[in-house]
Amino acid sequence: RCRRFPWFSLLAGWLLAWPALAALSIPSDGSDGELFIATNTVIDLGQAVDGAWDADNSAQAGRGIYDASRWAVVFKYSAVTIASGATLSFTNHPSRAPVVWLVSGDVVIAGTLSVKGGNYVATPGLAEPGPGGFRGGMAYFTSGVAGSGGFGPGGGAATGNTSSGGSYGSVGVGGGPGPAYGNPSLIPLLGGSGGGGDIDNSQPGGAGGGAILVACGGTLTLTGTINANGGNSANPGYNAIGGSGSGGGIRLVADTLAGTGVVQAIGGTVGNPGGLGRIRIERVTNTSVLQVTPDPSVVALADGATPLLWPPDDAPRVRIVSIGGEAVPDDPRAAFGAALPDVTIAQAATTTVIVETTHVEEAAQVFVRATPRSNASYVRVQASS
Repeated sequence: RCRRFPWFSLLAGWLLAWPALAALSIPSDGSDGELFIATNTVIDLGQAVDGAWDADNSAQAGRGIYDASRWAVVFKYSAVTIASGATLSFTNHPSRAPVVWLVSGDVVIAGTLSVKGGNYVATPGLAEPGPGGFRGGMAYFTSGVAGSGGFGPGGGAATGNTSSGGSYGSVGVGGGPGPAYGNPSLIPLLGGSGGGGDIDNSQPGGAGGGAILVACGGTLTLTGTINANGGNSANPGYNAIGGSGSGGGIRLVADTLAGTGVVQAIGGTVGNPGGLGRIRIERVTNTSVLQVTPDPSVVALADGATPLLWPPDDAPRVRIVSIGGEAVPDDPRAAFGAALPDVTIAQAATTTVIVETTHVEEAAQVFVRATPRSNASYVRVQASS
């Protein structure tokens, strides 16, 4: 005997039998709450709590956690919205660590999310980078102390009238730029390097763009702007040209990526321009048509994947053990001014720097770069075993 079933019953049964698609697995407990930005806002990363990045932060919700072992200020949000017309930016943690957002729900950026590097500042100051980036070099100091190179692995040189822009994903313009560095995965998460200050005249360097990871378990909708551009040098003058900072790093991870917004990590453009930054995009589903500069590294993720956030335990690691016989702290700050230095050493013609490597190929080359605050450009020396 034949029985008839309503078509909708058959459809319902088919849907129940079909396996549900798993959302992207982002390790966020939402303990920093929901972030909603309606007006221009600056988050002070110095308010972050010291601890392990994956600890419950409910007692200090919204402040984030600074994990020194990861060199990152981590926020675990349930959802994020930056409204149209609003800009969210940051003041640096004392470590100048980059920003990591782990979001269990959706992210909507209709306004601007900025980790831009700072423009030049008057001597004897140093331009402040975006979080995760590096400072710009200073220029001629009125007491007669000359300028300096930009800070960071690719900091620009201070070479008289042709100081160079900072480098990162590409090399800055000018005489004696630092090398490009980093990798397309943005693991570890790094920002850009500062431009060199003119060593003869008052043309300070711009700072490097910062670095941010936005990892979203739901839909990341971008109709606004994410900006990790480098800061500008001073306006050219007196036949001198300072260096601008390089672009920083932006890594976007989402289950679904949507929108028509702008993602930008370019170098500052005044004086000798800084190099390009790095952009990484990882998503399961893409419906976006974004305007991205420079060209990103793009990865298609599988449903339910758990993206790699940090370098694995067997990743290559390098650390400075001591300088001039003095031990270097595990979490150095490279502070200037009233703050105590990480290491105090006696003035000498030469100083020994001990470097330790782990999981590094024997044929690899290790370089040590020293950048004084003033009165000289940088020195880059290959280490010997």
